[in-house]
Amino acid sequence: MRPGVHPRLVLATLASCGVLVAVMQTIVVPLLPQLPALTHSHPSDVSWLVTVTLLTGAVFTPLLGRAGDMYGKRRVLLIALASMVFGSLLCAISSLLPLLILGRAFQGAAVAVIPLGISILRDELPPARVIPSIAIMSSTLGVGAAFGIPAATLVVQYANWHTMFWICLGLGLLNIAAVLLIVPESKVRSSGRFDVLGALGLSAFLVCLLLAVSKGSAWGWASTSILGLFAGAVLIAIIWVWYERRVGAPLVDLGVSARPAVLFTNLAALLIGFAFYANSLSTAQLVQEPKSTGYGLGASIVVSGLCLLPGGVAMVILSPVSARLSAARGPRFTLAFASGLMATGYVVRLFTSENLVAIVAGATVVAAGTAIAYSALPALIMHAVPVTETAAANGLNTLMRTIGQAVCSAIVATVLTSMVATKSGHTAPTLNAYLVIFVIAGCTALVAVGLTLLIPARRRTAAGSEPVLVEASSTS
Repeated sequence: MRPGVHPRLVLATLASCGVLVAVMQTIVVPLLPQLPALTHSHPSDVSWLVTVTLLTGAVFTPLLGRAGDMYGKRRVLLIALASMVFGSLLCAISSLLPLLILGRAFQGAAVAVIPLGISILRDELPPARVIPSIAIMSSTLGVGAAFGIPAATLVVQYANWHTMFWICLGLGLLNIAAVLLIVPESKVRSSGRFDVLGALGLSAFLVCLLLAVSKGSAWGWASTSILGLFAGAVLIAIIWVWYERRVGAPLVDLGVSARPAVLFTNLAALLIGFAFYANSLSTAQLVQEPKSTGYGLGASIVVSGLCLLPGGVAMVILSPVSARLSAARGPRFTLAFASGLMATGYVVRLFTSENLVAIVAGATVVAAGTAIAYSALPALIMHAVPVTETAAANGLNTLMRTIGQAVCSAIVATVLTSMVATKSGHTAPTLNAYLVIFVIAGCTALVAVGLTLLIPARRRTAAGSEPVLVEASSTS
């Protein structure tokens, strides 16, 4: 650790940045039903306020991660925060939908703050503090999302809806100032030129894939547009892989990414992102369903948001616990345990979907598993990649979680719109629709357990030394 670097202050600063960008991802969700009237737009157009953030976050997370490894992680972190602040300003000053969508696009790019923060912690903190610190930093993605919806519901209920964007803007400026004052610039850099063609190819692939997944339910899964996007994604992926395997300094080192330790960790991250998002999407809507459905509780938007609050608190508490568990049993065990805990939470939800207290309990168990899982993922990644590729590798892992959330959103929307019933003139999803979602999410978490068990076990080279992978070629 360099002189003048204060580990706790650095961690607190980076974690606050992570929580803020994660909160920003979900703050418009409670507002979606009201936005068509507020912006004089069609509901299908308003949904772009969520879709565009997903797209830009997925595209820029791996790109900014690689740029951070090459040009300075703190520098790129500040660029990402500035993007969020600018996007918040656009959303705060206007009710025009095109300007709001543009602002949300800038906000989405800031998700790269989390993998960049993880990489800075690895470079700057003493070895004994690294694993606990990255566990907290990684979990901010879930913590912020868990707190974002409840916070937004309160703002929507009791203040002008632009207020939440002004709050994000102000907190973003404070975070920029804190980073400038507290966080040092890492001296660890990777060599080579930035892979522009690789970046364009990956961006095109992600746009085609995530746009098809996000809009499949609205446009029709068998429509020409959706099938064309999927076909384009496959074609671009083939060309991109061919190119990346031949370029001297690739955007993504496919050799490293194909190692079992990295590959199975990333696949598990995708499924865990799916299982986590199903919990958030279903809970808020389930408790708001009218009592005329026979199972709905008719809760207000504020109550629906507050149902997720205990899960957010659990995530804050359990992040450091996850680090201790990883230190004692290894992050592979921690990830398997966390995935199993998420599956258990969905079993609870499967049989208690008509009682508010039980719904909150089940959602909290899933959130607890998510916190532990998110805390373990970067530790597994960092033991498997060179130190010069930390930000890029964690950016790819964060991207996999984002893809999992996108797929989850599409499946949840499809299930809830296809399994409906009409009572007293009101059309709503049936209880079975929610139960199907819980079964799918629970099975997804169980598959994540299986993938985790395929990750190579690690051994210690000596008492108290850094654990390494059993396969010698995967250590850095």
